[in-house]
Amino acid sequence: MNTKALGGLELQVHTSEPPQLEVRSRLRTLIESREILSRLTRKEVKVKYTSSVLGAAWAMLNPILYLVVFSLVFKVVLRNRLPHFPVYLLSGLLAWSFFATSLSMSARSVVDNGSLVTKVYFPREFLPLSSVGAAVVDFALQALVLVTFMVATTTGVLGVNLLLLPLAMLALLAFTSAVGMLVAALNVRYRDTQHLLAVALLLWFWLTPIVYSSFKLQHALARHAIFGVSLFNIYLVNPMGDIIFGFQRALYGNVCVVADGARQCVLPQVGVGWLAILLGAVSVGCLTLLYLSWRLFFRLSGDFAEEL
Repeated sequence: MNTKALGGLELQVHTSEPPQLEVRSRLRTLIESREILSRLTRKEVKVKYTSSVLGAAWAMLNPILYLVVFSLVFKVVLRNRLPHFPVYLLSGLLAWSFFATSLSMSARSVVDNGSLVTKVYFPREFLPLSSVGAAVVDFALQALVLVTFMVATTTGVLGVNLLLLPLAMLALLAFTSAVGMLVAALNVRYRDTQHLLAVALLLWFWLTPIVYSSFKLQHALARHAIFGVSLFNIYLVNPMGDIIFGFQRALYGNVCVVADGARQCVLPQVGVGWLAILLGAVSVGCLTLLYLSWRLFFRLSGDFAEEL
């Protein structure tokens, strides 16, 4: 068995993974090899901003550009009078950008690192996970933009609603990692996956209340039912919708605000406790999905070298 070097680390050449995932054993392997994940993540960040004059500052400019465009469209052209629109938009966009960026990078993570996969052994899970890790850097920079707007406009409510943020983050990380592993594995065998993903993300974005009021979504769907089940309750099956609700309630804060002398509801009319229970259930579901995606990724990873 030969050895190859990856960023100064000695790795053993291996042709395929074991046929079945043994969770405890695999977790030990991942923990012992965590330095490889760190190096792959740094590589993803460097590659993303190679030859860029502004570098990682582009991550901060992207939400500002979205803010300018959507403010022009929804505040000037379509006359949307959503109070404190910048903070509302950025609170949802923060989670969505992390999700979309992670998946776009994850879909190509194995294919783009084909030379590593075919020549050296390392835990293949690190490839999509390094994409998620690289997106965390953008997430942190974009969070600074949001905090700046909150401080500048004194918008946002500090209180018990902030307790929703850790739950929303857990669900977001678990769901993103799960879908990231899935699309990374499928894209090795079916290269159309990355193109279908781009279309799916575009549709998914507009089905998620980021640029329009989540209260209006609740109000419109709650008036209709299928077999006695409210369409809003059916909509809650969408994990990203629930996660966005959590980010909006944690950061934007107010369900209803007074603007131009009138009271206007912006967020879904549900309690913080109800949202906490919802996000807890979503987190459990996303962690279960992560386990299932991990098993599928692990099973398919044994053929990556032959299919690349």
